[in-house]
Amino acid sequence: MFGVDPFLLSLIGTVLLATFVPCHGAGVEVFHWLAIIVIGIMFFLQGARLSRSAVVDGLTAWRLHILILCCTFILFPLLGLGFHAAFPGLLQNDVWLGVLFLCCLPSTVQSSIAFTSIAGGNTSAAVCAATASNIFGIFITPVLVGLILARHGVQDSNGLDIVFQLLLPFIAGQLLQPWIGNWARRHKKLLSLTDRSSILVVVYAAFSDAVMQGLWHKLPLSELGMIAVVDFILLAIVLIVTALTCRLAGLPFRDEVAVIFCGSKKTLASGVPMANVLFPAASVGIIVLPLMIFHQIQLFICAILARRFAEVTKRRAAAGATLSEE
Repeated sequence: MFGVDPFLLSLIGTVLLATFVPCHGAGVEVFHWLAIIVIGIMFFLQGARLSRSAVVDGLTAWRLHILILCCTFILFPLLGLGFHAAFPGLLQNDVWLGVLFLCCLPSTVQSSIAFTSIAGGNTSAAVCAATASNIFGIFITPVLVGLILARHGVQDSNGLDIVFQLLLPFIAGQLLQPWIGNWARRHKKLLSLTDRSSILVVVYAAFSDAVMQGLWHKLPLSELGMIAVVDFILLAIVLIVTALTCRLAGLPFRDEVAVIFCGSKKTLASGVPMANVLFPAASVGIIVLPLMIFHQIQLFICAILARRFAEVTKRRAAAGATLSEE
């Protein structure tokens, strides 16, 4: 539970491969189109895997989820903008864009549900919340990123790229879900492997471009350490704020657990493809670095929290059993 995520090792290996053997010449164009194709397939399969009932629940069960969505799409971006305004020289401009992009992303699905389940929280709420976050994120994240890019004087991505590479594949998957949804869910592990392979293709293409532009000459090791510090502080603040807000709102402990885990996560699986669509190719490699580092930090910290919450859940269950016996 506390080791390094195997997928993160694959990402590191891909970055190293791009560093020492970057694609160049005709390979650049090949990987550019390959990345576009795998992104479309990935979002198509996301739409196909989401059952219609899960989509409806995720969109309509808003009383609990509104808090999670506020943490994901309001609290995180405000914190990112506040950090940048307070410490503009702490990180390079493209790295700051990566941190702000991270703050605009939706929550994860699998790890949010897994940690909520381990902790004894409201798993069904976590499923709906993570689903809703990802559905809304397809629409909200490009808008938030567009506002941030405009604020930084960077040209926004072509809106048609977002429509054709993200929205249309997802909608097509949803439309075909009644026919292929069961097949997609039965082969969940195989499709998960396909998703991760797609991300590795995008990462290799992005970092190859960045390396050819002199990424590692521009980014010292001290900058990587500072990215980790910023990511950790962001996560810590969000975890504290979500816990305090839940208690002030009087939410049951099981719901509090779901809010904490769903509201503090950021998706690497959708984030890397989105970055490839939303940012110039030469900037994608450096922009996804904060997200890749945040991914491992959130897994490590939330694994610790899940175990501690599980102990609290067991104590509460034992106390409840004792009272019922009396």
